[in-house]
Amino acid sequence: MTTNHTGAAPDATELLRRITADPALARFLDWPCDFDLGRRDPVERLALPSGLPLHPIAGCGTGGTYFLCGATETTADRPVLYADSEGGATLLGENLAGALTLLISFPYWRDLDAGHPAAELESALREDHPTLDAARTTALTTLSLTPLPLPEALTHLRTMATRTTPDFLPTSEEHGERYDPLLTPPDSRP
Repeated sequence: MTTNHTGAAPDATELLRRITADPALARFLDWPCDFDLGRRDPVERLALPSGLPLHPIAGCGTGGTYFLCGATETTADRPVLYADSEGGATLLGENLAGALTLLISFPYWRDLDAGHPAAELESALREDHPTLDAARTTALTTLSLTPLPLPEALTHLRTMATRTTPDFLPTSEEHGERYDPLLTPPDSRP
C-alpha cells in the first residue's frame, strides 16, 4: 500500500526529514491533514500495555498526538498510534508511511470511518482547499508514497482498529485510565 517505486516504504526518519525540509509540504500536512510537526507535546503521558515506548512525532489542532511505537534504534517498521484529547486512540498505520498515506489521501479519516459518504467529505474539503489535487499529488510524490483508493482506506482503518486492542490501547500514566478504541473494529459493528 505505501511503497515507493523500488518497493520499500520510506522509513520514519527519512519521512520526517523530508517533511521538515519542505515548508509547503509541512503546511499541507498541517492543514488539511491535521498532522503538525510543531505540536509534539501530548496532553498527557501514555503507556502501552506491551511496554513499547511511545515517541510523539506530531499533533493535531484538537489536541491529539501521533506517536511512533517502539524503540528508536529498531530498523523494523514502527506502528503509528493516534491518541485524541478525549481519551480515544487507534493505530493509523503499520508504519509512518502507511499513516501518512491515509492522512494525505483521506484527511477526514475519522468521519470516513463513521460512515459519512466519502464523496460528500471530499466535496466539502475541496471547497476549502481548491488546489487539493495538486497538493495531494505533490505530497505523495515528495514522500515517495502511492495514493490510497477508498476501498483500501476503509479496509486499512478497520484492520488498524482491530490491531489497536489490546496491545496498542494506551493508559494514562497520570490517571491510570485506559483509553477507549477510537474506531470500531468491524466485528463489533451493529
